[in-house]
Order: sequence, then C-alpha cells, then structure tokens
Amino acid sequence: MNKTTILTSILLLFSTVLMGQSDSPDFMRSIGKIYVVVAVIIAIFLGIVLFLIYLDRKLTKLENQIKDND
Repeated sequence: MNKTTILTSILLLFSTVLMGQSDSPDFMRSIGKIYVVVAVIIAIFLGIVLFLIYLDRKLTKLENQIKDND
C-alpha cells in the first residue's frame, strides 16, 4: 500500500468516529467537566515540554563532554 491510501483510510476512520458523537457539543461544558479535561490536557502538554527541555540539556551536556574528550 502506498502512503496516500493509508492516509485516506485513517482520515475516513476519524471522520466516521467524529460523526458518531452526541448531538449536544456542550454536554461536557454543561456538567462542568470540560475544565477537568482542559486541565489534564494542559498538564500532559507541560509535562512533555518540560521533559523535552530536560532531555535537550542532558544531550547538550553529553555532546560537550564528547567534544572535550576528542
């Protein structure tokens, strides 16, 4: 299979899933849970960003050690 076929299949799958959602898009907002969902998403995003910053600093330190040893 080529990439176009795979991408088209994935997009069709997602569109089918999105069509199956409830008629009321404000359901989560009406029961106040949307704020919990947003908070969890922000926490996950911040965790990933902080981990990437930590990893970048550690890699930079290792690269500098390799340069110094050469």
